[in-house]
Amino acid sequence: MPPSNWTVNNQGQTRNQPVYLINGPTASGKSSLAIRLAQRFNGVIINADSMQLYDAIPTLTAQPDEEELSQAPHRLYAVLKPSERTDAVQWRDMATVEIRRAHDQGQTPILVGGTGFYIQTLTEGLSPIPDVPKAVRQRADAHLTDIGLPAFYAELADQDPDIQNRIDPHNPRRVQRAWEVFHATGKSLIHWQSLPKSGPPAGLSFYKIALAPAREDVYARCNARFEQMFDTGAVEEAKMLKAGIDAGDVPTGALITKAIGFPETCQWLDGHIDKSTAIERAQQATRRYAKRQMTWLRNQFCAPMTLEHPNDDLPSELVNSFENR
Repeated sequence: MPPSNWTVNNQGQTRNQPVYLINGPTASGKSSLAIRLAQRFNGVIINADSMQLYDAIPTLTAQPDEEELSQAPHRLYAVLKPSERTDAVQWRDMATVEIRRAHDQGQTPILVGGTGFYIQTLTEGLSPIPDVPKAVRQRADAHLTDIGLPAFYAELADQDPDIQNRIDPHNPRRVQRAWEVFHATGKSLIHWQSLPKSGPPAGLSFYKIALAPAREDVYARCNARFEQMFDTGAVEEAKMLKAGIDAGDVPTGALITKAIGFPETCQWLDGHIDKSTAIERAQQATRRYAKRQMTWLRNQFCAPMTLEHPNDDLPSELVNSFENR
């Protein structure tokens, strides 16, 4: 008997079940495209964005709103509390459960999100990196908070030269992960990543769709969206999360506190900068994040299908890929 997640064609041969991956920079229209596809092809939208796993600041992390959630089934949005820690391995396990469930119910899983490392973990498998002890993670959280990202990266690069030009020095999660692995194992993260990976979950075929609007359009949307966030609940969300941190209910270095716009909003709430400066800094951080995502998309996502105008009519090639799956 074939595994339960495989299907059998009319010749009695097993074939893999399809999983669609929509990736693109922030504000490129991923959610809108996913909803259109889910409505047309009985799809289930599964979140692949690390920040959108958390329930504390849905506006600030650009999660689907109530209207969007009502238009198609959504999974793995707002499923974690701010104090909970997660990583690519945990997300991969959760996503695999949702993918299997969708297939069992005769639905098409459509993964959406901009966290490239999560997607790679699903499609390529895991490097055999030993678990990092909790004490090391706590040291990393405290040290990064204490000295800031530039100094933290400089220290790591001095201790572990192999990571230079191999990880993004502006990505706090990747830098902290490299620091933790080095201090927990005595070997560079690059060493562990060079070893054979475990491979993807069995019985799945991945169909990649990249969204690539013009850069100036993405940047304009980033700017406009953050201004809208500030006017539609992001400030109140930040206040509540900040109160949890101040009360000790949420760790200072919790992943959700690194969400773009949260540090800048807190600086304004604390009176260190004015509102317009907070918005400008958050917009700049969003544009930089979008630029990193576009670079990753070109160099590592390797999608056979790229849409420059995702809001246009669905291309026949895309429609055919769903209809013939």
